[in-house]
Amino acid sequence: MDVGLRVPLAAEVIRDGVVVLPARLLLDVVRSLPAQQVSVELRPAQQDVELVSGSATFDIRTLRADDFPPFPEPDADATVSVPAGAFVSTALKVAGSASRDETRPVLTGILVSASERELSMVATDSYRLSIKQTALEQPLSRSFEVNVPARALQELARVATHAQDEDLLVAVQRNQIVFVLGRTILSSRLIEGQFPNYRQLLPEGFEHELRVASGELTEVVRRISLLAQKNAPLRLAFAQGELTVSAQTPDVGEARESLPVAFEGEVLEIGFNPEFLRAGLEAIEEGDVLLKLISPLRPGLIEAADGSGFQYLIMPIRLNV
Repeated sequence: MDVGLRVPLAAEVIRDGVVVLPARLLLDVVRSLPAQQVSVELRPAQQDVELVSGSATFDIRTLRADDFPPFPEPDADATVSVPAGAFVSTALKVAGSASRDETRPVLTGILVSASERELSMVATDSYRLSIKQTALEQPLSRSFEVNVPARALQELARVATHAQDEDLLVAVQRNQIVFVLGRTILSSRLIEGQFPNYRQLLPEGFEHELRVASGELTEVVRRISLLAQKNAPLRLAFAQGELTVSAQTPDVGEARESLPVAFEGEVLEIGFNPEFLRAGLEAIEEGDVLLKLISPLRPGLIEAADGSGFQYLIMPIRLNV
């Protein structure tokens, strides 16, 4: 009941009908069929469906069709058209920061806001915060702000990879949101509860702002993270004109690598979760990245230097001297 998907297929329908089959079993059977075509026949007397493909025949018991929940239809009066590419790419930028902890359901979603010519999405697991703002070429016909389960938007992204349509229809209604992409419809429940005021989490100012080549820094972090195991932090030590990234795991080993940065002032060393830091850097696929820091115990901010509207706030890890 959380996520629903309806996909039409071209077929030669000889006799109309409705049937419900076990999803996982059906998927495994279809994947193993020997031929490109399959015939599907409901046999009421046997209470099963016969699938024939090549020389293979499967008879699968049906489930009660009356027990299957009705699929929500989009409300035309509550529908807004959004560029599919912009919507999906924005969601994918932030989805990784959504929490997987079901005890705090409000954090398992992505806050989706749309108004005029801007699309904004926010996700946080309380250890990191991702924000992506995307400018739209055409103004939207209506505004909305909803908390959508991250899983639903990730499913939408998978559907969009197989679709040719450029426009995505979004209908917000009661406790649900319905997406229409061509003839494919995906529905999802909305998450109730107050999403955190993420704007209050962003520091008003920073002591240091450094511009670094995104690709170079990301590769260094990936390499050194190999030695940050068993919850060991990744250390970033800033000194005059230099950044040293290091990691040490007892009984495993240690690693360090330096790269030039325009840093001035007293030495600053800060620790981050390696996976979280890497995810933030990898979200900036090209160009330079801006690192904004205050102190070893205050969160750091990663931004795309090209002004593309991506921000990634990450909490530090207290380092043992």
